[in-house]
Amino acid sequence: MEDVTDEGDEPSYLLHDLVDVCPDPPESRSVCDTCRRPSTVCWCPYLPVKPLAVSTTICILQHPYEESRRLKTAPMLYHGLQPGKCHIFKGKHFQPDSIPKLQEMMSDPHTLLLFPGETAEDIKKVATEGIGSETEASSPVAYNVILLDGTWLQAKALFHQNKFLHKLRRAEIRARQPSQYVIRTQPTNGSLSTLETAAIAISVLESKPDIVEVLVRPLKALCNFQMQFGAVIHHSKEYLIENGLYTKALPKSKRRRQNILRIVHDCTRKANDCS
Repeated sequence: MEDVTDEGDEPSYLLHDLVDVCPDPPESRSVCDTCRRPSTVCWCPYLPVKPLAVSTTICILQHPYEESRRLKTAPMLYHGLQPGKCHIFKGKHFQPDSIPKLQEMMSDPHTLLLFPGETAEDIKKVATEGIGSETEASSPVAYNVILLDGTWLQAKALFHQNKFLHKLRRAEIRARQPSQYVIRTQPTNGSLSTLETAAIAISVLESKPDIVEVLVRPLKALCNFQMQFGAVIHHSKEYLIENGLYTKALPKSKRRRQNILRIVHDCTRKANDCS
């Protein structure tokens, strides 16, 4: 008897052959091995041609949530400086005893915590002291600068949860200047990204003003890429409040609500001082 197949059916041996046929793999975007971004929006070409040689060593304590952000700036600093000049440690609770580099910095009298507050000194003043304490002008003080990376609330949490940081000499950047990180909302007009903060600190401590522009180029490129794909410029909360543009309801969190009201109060006071 002849084999009979229903109309439209294929012989069984053809079906077995089809099982062995691999489907075409889905097309994937090429990703840069360094910045982990699609090659079309890679910021690596904007890094210094050669990683910058500096005497300052930067230590970044990064909140875990910041690590997951696609638009973080710490990697730009890491790849912009010579190896060994930028260290990034991730977590919420840090133990210097288990992190040799951090322990080394904690025992160095030239280690600074760059974090604003009542006890924080102007970093320009610190730089002046460093120059004056040297016997040879050609050998400036080699500072260690510790930064807390995350949103403002995350950075404050890192500070309060890691008591060893309270023992360090604190400094801050008092020269208010607009951030180049225009695609992320900052709490105040003077708030800067981690990259910008580190770049300014290095430039002040080492009297190298041109270094800021060189280190911040990848950030500018990142913002330009994002705006080409529809991102818009984000003004700080302080700017929005000053200009009557802050339309969001006050947050439910008492602490965050107080922060917003404090900014409103400061803006009102400044306006009254100018009138």
